[in-house]
Amino acid sequence: MNILYIEHYAGSPEMGMEFRPYYLAKEWMKMGHNVRIAAGDYSHLRVRNPKVETDFQEEVIDGLTYSWIKTGYYEGNGAARALSMFRFVRKLRARAKWIAEKWKPDVIITSSTYPLDTFAGQKIRKQTRQHGAKGAVLIHEVHDMWPATLYEVGGMSRKNPFVILMQIAENSAYKHCDKCVSLLPYAKDYMTQHGLQPEKFINIQNGVVAEEWEKAQEIPEEHRSFFEQHAGQFVVGYFGGHALSNALDRGLDAAKSFMSENKDVIFVFVGDGTEKARLVRRAEDEAITNVFFLPPVPKKSIPDLLSHFDCSFMTGMPSPLYRFGLSLNKMYDSMMAAVPIVCAFDAPDSPVKIYHCGYQCSVSKEDTIAAIKRLTELSPEERKQMGQNGRQAVLEHFTYEKLAKQFAGVF
Repeated sequence: MNILYIEHYAGSPEMGMEFRPYYLAKEWMKMGHNVRIAAGDYSHLRVRNPKVETDFQEEVIDGLTYSWIKTGYYEGNGAARALSMFRFVRKLRARAKWIAEKWKPDVIITSSTYPLDTFAGQKIRKQTRQHGAKGAVLIHEVHDMWPATLYEVGGMSRKNPFVILMQIAENSAYKHCDKCVSLLPYAKDYMTQHGLQPEKFINIQNGVVAEEWEKAQEIPEEHRSFFEQHAGQFVVGYFGGHALSNALDRGLDAAKSFMSENKDVIFVFVGDGTEKARLVRRAEDEAITNVFFLPPVPKKSIPDLLSHFDCSFMTGMPSPLYRFGLSLNKMYDSMMAAVPIVCAFDAPDSPVKIYHCGYQCSVSKEDTIAAIKRLTELSPEERKQMGQNGRQAVLEHFTYEKLAKQFAGVF
């Protein structure tokens, strides 16, 4: 089959986030499918963006064809980013007939963070139905709940014209898609209320690429030296963004409580972000001496980094969006590494709870501290079994090889 994967922010392991389109596409190619990713030339999520001179400029990355569309540079979440969305969708719609005739897609996946790309997908599908042909299958993929994110987290009014437009697009996507693939396991009721036929809902979460774990790189010398100096201590580790949404003050609160209870427990935050400087200052001002901050490591070094953690800690700000469930990349990485997890989110049951590979608790300070303490009090054998539960779950359900086969069944 010819698969057209439309994802404005799609990246690659070298370019950076988002990785999911790349990993799924690579697996589909192994299965004999032809895959093309249509993406914007600029994404705030990438560490490196392509140099694009003309619209629909092609680039082959690791055997996978990308068609780049010039959408323009932006900063933050203001008007410039909105304009980049409109350019991306408008240019795809304007070339719908050309795309249908030249690329001949059998499957069209619309997967940008925002739902506007459904309008491009629907028009391309219509063009594939010319001359009595059955036409392409249109799959709408959802990983962020727009426009709910805009008004439930972003504070925008539901009457804002941009929010209204996104709601129209979301409703249209659910109504007109042939199937809807959701990364969020508990979003079905919401989607059916907005026009999706229940039988079209399919939950396919994130996962890991097993081969990358076999070829993992060592962590930088700075990190290795740190863990050697703290050998024998119980490491509660966090890796990822240091943003307000990551609620890392909760980790500092927990660290502070362990200063008197158990001096052998240390907290290590690996990563960077807008909140990091403030968190470092807070730790210094409050003399929280058992918390340490390290720079981010390359993605290929995550397996080695996790091997130095006794507990993988993840949390987030209270958000109504978590009612749809969790699909955190760091959760699957931690499970693959066989590291017990403390997952502090106000959310329905996550894989951490379902597969007994750690403790899921509320976001309250007391519950978070209690969950970490409970984990530290387990025997090494009990913690090892927890970790193995997570690894086994990933190998059975959450490798991209398994996820891609599940997704291909939707075609």
